[in-house]
Amino acid sequence: MIEEFPINWRRQGSVCHAGGVQRYLMVWTLGLLLLLAGTAGADAPPRLLVLGDSLSAAYGIEARQGWVALLAQRLDGRAEVINASISGETSGGGAARLPDLLGQHAPDIVLLELGGNDGLRGLPPGQLRANLARMIEASQAAEAEVLLLGIDIPPNYGRAYRDAFTGVFRRLADDYALPLVPFLLEGVALNDGLMQSDGIHPTAEAQPIILDNVWPALEPLLEAYLARTTG
Repeated sequence: MIEEFPINWRRQGSVCHAGGVQRYLMVWTLGLLLLLAGTAGADAPPRLLVLGDSLSAAYGIEARQGWVALLAQRLDGRAEVINASISGETSGGGAARLPDLLGQHAPDIVLLELGGNDGLRGLPPGQLRANLARMIEASQAAEAEVLLLGIDIPPNYGRAYRDAFTGVFRRLADDYALPLVPFLLEGVALNDGLMQSDGIHPTAEAQPIILDNVWPALEPLLEAYLARTTG
């Protein structure tokens, strides 16, 4: 409770005018709000931002069936999951959108799942690398940890292009010391029963497998975050 002062009062021969009292109350209130905000932030769960394409946007299935929604269920309130994935997204589109997303959501961990559409369109691997590097550096500048989710492309694109494409994820993980899921669709892509009729997008039944591919790399990041904020 804030004690009320008269508009004019005398102490040791000095006069405190209404403006002085108002300034005092404003400073006191601001300090209290900052203290409460800091306390709330310390107890807040980590915020995860997933930036991906149709593989993370639950293309062709219900949103609640997608691996990102299943991740939120598994975390059960221990972390906030924000899915900013868009079907058809490329690394260039993600790089353009990410700064606004970082400012809007202030994530603690960013999961980058982009590149598949670059590969399917035959875009230069060097372009993919530059775009992903921009996103990694922007995320790190915003004090967010980054988890890189790698993807592969069909063998009919040729061995040289395929090796250059998949090598982008490995080199970025090495250069920036990032955790990497080498192939998001491991155990899924070559199983016709787990792929939709287009042969590109996983079925609802495949989503728990995808989550299990991500979880071993994500869990240590969550544990490290909790150790920093609660230790």
